[in-house]
Amino acid sequence: MQEARSTLANVALGLAVLAAVAAAAGPVAIHAGVTTPFLGFRIFGFGLLASLPILLLSLAALIRTRGPERIEGRRKAVRATLLSAGLVVLFAVLAVPGMRIPAIHDITTDPDDPPLFIEAARAPENAAATLAYPLENAPQQRSAYPDLAPIVTKAAPANVYAAAQRAATALGWQVVRSDPSAGTLEATSTSRVFLFVDDVSLRVRAQDGGSRIDLRSRSRVGKSDLGANAARIRTFAGELGRMLQ
Repeated sequence: MQEARSTLANVALGLAVLAAVAAAAGPVAIHAGVTTPFLGFRIFGFGLLASLPILLLSLAALIRTRGPERIEGRRKAVRATLLSAGLVVLFAVLAVPGMRIPAIHDITTDPDDPPLFIEAARAPENAAATLAYPLENAPQQRSAYPDLAPIVTKAAPANVYAAAQRAATALGWQVVRSDPSAGTLEATSTSRVFLFVDDVSLRVRAQDGGSRIDLRSRSRVGKSDLGANAARIRTFAGELGRMLQ
């Protein structure tokens, strides 16, 4: 019986370590160029998902290693519990917010007349994608992100466009197309951890003696962006405001 208890603790700790290694290996493999961002993200996700049953196994090992005669087994069970619990907490922090938003990945400040993607259509990752804004997403977007709206300012379009370029650069975006005469700009934004590349399109128009700026941010992979595109638009709006001060 004592051997069985120790074995359970050993298994729980071994699995917890493997889950942690998988969670860490995903981003590391991406940055090393060993795997694609999508596959690396799946490896990371597998490690976090595996931590849920491993935590239950660790708790069982914790219960079964009670008693002074099983001190070493209990220590391993405690380590397994702490490690798997940490992974579960990380999973909850990352996953729970995404459960509250719709599974869409194309967000714009103007669902009725969204900025177009021109240069993005030439990207190999978008070869099989339809870059037209999905009109069926509009009701879900308006419900989930009611604060997203065109940015209106009294500044002249030329000044706003120049400020928008500076804001994009300040945020680390890579500008891939710039047409000042049309007031349009396209860029890509790469996430720091998983190196996901998202496309951004910006449009500046004259309105009521000032300017109106519309943005569109779209993820190249996945059905849900976990709110990343809406957050990107908000961040840009704040940065543009600082540039125009």
